[in-house]
Amino acid sequence: MAQVLDPDDAERRCQVNTGMLWFDNDPKTALAAKIERAVEYYHKKYGRRPNLCLIHPSALEKPDRPGASGTANSPNGIKVRPYRPVLPGHLWIGVEDQN
Repeated sequence: MAQVLDPDDAERRCQVNTGMLWFDNDPKTALAAKIERAVEYYHKKYGRRPNLCLIHPSALEKPDRPGASGTANSPNGIKVRPYRPVLPGHLWIGVEDQN
């Protein structure tokens, strides 16, 4: 299950200095599938697994939509955090700094 934070809190706590920007605005593809594809590509390209995915707050599933849970389910234990500077349709995938 993904750990989803309040957008304002996430912006204050976000610590990713390097990462990869991934674009996928296909409305038919679930967020978890988009994240999984980005994670696989990141791992193949950089040789390590990311542990953080930053997304625009509008990408989170809304509880008022049928079948939506109000959270983002992420594959492989990736933390999914809403972050306003990330444009809709984009994912920022990387390794969270542990400072």
